[in-house]
Amino acid sequence: MSSQAGAHEVEWHTSVWPLLLSVGILFFVPLAFTFHFVYKNSLMAMISLGVGAPLTIASIIGWVKEGLEDSHHYGEGHVVWAMPIFILAEALLFMGFFAAYWFLRFSAPSWPPQGTPELSHTLPLIMTVILVSSSFTIHFAENKLEEGNNSGFIVWLIATIALGLVFLGLEAYEWAELIGEGFTTKTNIFSTAFYSITGFHGSHVLVGMATFLFILIPAFAGKINKHFVTAASMYWHFVDIVWLFVLSQIYFL
Repeated sequence: MSSQAGAHEVEWHTSVWPLLLSVGILFFVPLAFTFHFVYKNSLMAMISLGVGAPLTIASIIGWVKEGLEDSHHYGEGHVVWAMPIFILAEALLFMGFFAAYWFLRFSAPSWPPQGTPELSHTLPLIMTVILVSSSFTIHFAENKLEEGNNSGFIVWLIATIALGLVFLGLEAYEWAELIGEGFTTKTNIFSTAFYSITGFHGSHVLVGMATFLFILIPAFAGKINKHFVTAASMYWHFVDIVWLFVLSQIYFL
């Protein structure tokens, strides 16, 4: 009886990667923005970003790799329940961006400020269709995985990655066009908010792409952690939902 009870006990697993990720993305990266926009110190901004960006990327890689390789440390579904907690923390960060945006907007005598070009509505709508479609493809991938169809799972996961890459490509194209027109982060307060919010969301899309890639590579060898796939899918749906707020707040309101 005791042996059966012990078999169902959860073995807690500690990891250094969440701590390092927090230091990178919540300290050094914001510090870089502070040095650049507030103190106009480009050297310290580059140093902070030079530390924060690699630390963030390395932490994501390490955390994902650890989650894929050490799945035996977790009880049934314990990889999954941690993701909503992480998503809640990310949602609060986005709420901070949107709150700052609306504070600036209500404080401004006119909106958008002088020097702001007319933003295209067509391109972000196309990006929306692409990103929302990727939510369906990752859902189809999960269904194939539940059916035991690993090859189908791989196909739909690749489709999801491809759609995410197209979204990022279109966002890069939009940025290039706007910057070419002279609309940079220093143009006015709207440009600062625009690049900060869309860039912050884009960074989350990039993280999702990296996570899916780390799932895809071992999947070719038949190694798939279903709970990790579920957690990654939850994160991706969150990223898609946030984009709908970005679309409505930045482009249409």
